[in-house]
Amino acid sequence: MTITRVDVDPEMNRGIVHFDSLSGEDGDDPILEAFTDHRKRLQSAIAKQVRAKKTPILSFRPDDVIRSAERIEKILRENPSPSREATVNEDNYVQKKIFVDEPGLDDLETDDAAFDSDVDISGEA
Repeated sequence: MTITRVDVDPEMNRGIVHFDSLSGEDGDDPILEAFTDHRKRLQSAIAKQVRAKKTPILSFRPDDVIRSAERIEKILRENPSPSREATVNEDNYVQKKIFVDEPGLDDLETDDAAFDSDVDISGEA
């Protein structure tokens, strides 16, 4: 289990501890139960180490940002971008298709056109 971030309100009344674990969503309930059981002890330990007039009341939540990012990465890995393709022709040249609708290529006048660019990968000059 990893604490990924802690959000505390400006008045230091409440703090939300975000966590993630290798067990994913399946491991959330036991972790939340353990945090809830030990909340006062954790707050007391924090109060001893932090120089502040008061310690926020802690609550605990799984970090949805981490899990959303993991889902996005998984989707991107499983579905590579179809807008960029590269092939190697018989002369050891990489033939890369560049599509006009890609970011940064908007200033080209031809819409939906593909251009081939050859790059020598044989190592020979």
